[in-house]
This record gives sequence, structure tokens and C-alpha cells, in this order.
Amino acid sequence: METMDKTIVIVGANGFLGRYLSTFFLTKGWDVRAVARSENGLAEGVGYHPWDGEEEGPWMEAFEKAGVIVNLAGRTVNCRYNEKHKKQIFDSRTRTTELVGKAISKATHGPQLWINSSTATIYRHAEDKAQTDEEGEIGSGFSVEVAKLWENTFFNYTLPKPVRKIAMRTAIVMAKEPGTVLEVLANLAKKGLGGKMGDGMQRVSWIHVQDFCRSIEWMIERETAEGVYNVSAPNPISNKALMEQVRSYVGIPFGLSASKWMLEIGAFFMRTETELILKSRWVIPTRLEKEGFEFHYTTFSEVVK
Repeated sequence: METMDKTIVIVGANGFLGRYLSTFFLTKGWDVRAVARSENGLAEGVGYHPWDGEEEGPWMEAFEKAGVIVNLAGRTVNCRYNEKHKKQIFDSRTRTTELVGKAISKATHGPQLWINSSTATIYRHAEDKAQTDEEGEIGSGFSVEVAKLWENTFFNYTLPKPVRKIAMRTAIVMAKEPGTVLEVLANLAKKGLGGKMGDGMQRVSWIHVQDFCRSIEWMIERETAEGVYNVSAPNPISNKALMEQVRSYVGIPFGLSASKWMLEIGAFFMRTETELILKSRWVIPTRLEKEGFEFHYTTFSEVVK
């Protein structure tokens, strides 16, 4: 097989995951190209290509001679699901995916691999059994429809040359960094609000940020990797157990629990949706494990040590 060009283009590179991924590949000796709306938040050492996420333009030059494209672009879902925000969430995923496809189509040389974000939220609320890559049951509702259209846009985009395609159904990515899920939960626990949410039985699927980056490196190196992958640690945890470990992490032994109606009120004032914490995402990475990927973080306790 043709040798992979060690240039990686990361679309949406100034977000939390984009920064970590950029730094990860820079330390591996890759030429990292960032396609983003702003230089703010970019990792030091990347080549910047500005875009508006709407139109073709000079940013497409970044795709020339790139071996790998990773598209992480998409408006945050941490908001109220009104009609305006719903349209922005849909458009920011489908439009950017189409633009990436156009840039790949027009690149005279690269890339050989196109990795696109998706989400583990595509599966149904599951408290009875785990959802696997091969046999997971697709759910219903707004977030699921977003994920389905996102993946359909990606896999149905016809390219003029063979390019491997991988959609990452990614779980919650954990890192000890301000603004991330772990630190938000830790701050709640410090205020005495670190009890279970709802009945606490909903499963939380997660992955450590380093394993997220390593899984992409693995996908690049494994020439037969393509299609859909659950990008999640092998041991999801209940919300109740997760909050217990978060309290232990911050040294707070007790935390007030929050019932569903309390969460609905809180979500209203915080301009977000309770689905983000009440939906049971019981997702396991059967393909990654069967095909040889080795996780460094397999239990949530390893994350908060």
C-alpha cells in the first residue's frame, strides 16, 4: 500500500478535542494543519487555515498532500433545543461534512483516510444491555436524528477516488481540564451537589482523552479499519457510581441528589437539556477490542486517580 503522508488536517481544531489531538500528533512528528473559524484555542505549532464553515475557499489548500482528515466540527449540543438551535446543530454537522467531502474531492493527491465525528448518543436509552458497534439499536428523538443525518451525509458522500472512511461514535471524553465534563461534575461535588442524578441507574459511557487520541492513531495505522466504531472505554459506569467516584476525587463524602424535576428546573436556567445527563448511554467498543486496540484507561477510577 502507498505510504501514508504524515500530514493530518483537523477540522474544528480549536475545540477541546482538537487541541489535544493536535498536540498528540505534533509530538509524533506529524505536520498538523488546523482548519477552524479562529486561531483562539489552537495548539502551538499547528498550521492555521481559516474557514467560515459555510463556503469553499483557500482553506481547502490544506487538504493537498494530507494523509489524514479528521473532522471534529459541530455546534455544541449543550443548549436548549429550540428551533433556532436545532437548525444550527444540524447544519453545523451536515454542511461541514459536505464541505470536507468537497475539499477531499478537489485535492490532487491526498488524503487516504477520512475520519468523521459522530456520537454514541445515536443508540437508544439502554439500561438492559450494552449497545455494540455491530448490534447496537438506534434510538429515537432529536439527538438521534442529528446523529443519523450526520452519518448519512458522511457515508453517502461520493468521492472520485478510494478513501477509507471511519465514523467515530464517541462517548463523553474525560480530561482534567477546566470546562470539561469531569471538572464540571467535580465543581458540583465541591458545592455539595455531587449526588446521583435522577435515579442514578443510567449508564455513562466515557473515554479518556489520551485513549481518544490513541484510537485515532490506531485507525490510521490499521489499514483495514473502516466503517463505524464505538469510541468508548470498555467499562461504562452508572451515574450513581460515577458521582461517588467524583466525590472521592474532590474529597467530599456527601452530595445532594437531584430528582428529574429538579434537573428540569436547573437545565432551564442553565440553558441546556436534561437528556445530556439522564439518557442512559450504555455503549461498549466491541470492534476496537476485537481488532486489537488496547486501552490505557479501562475503568473510571483510573481517570480520577
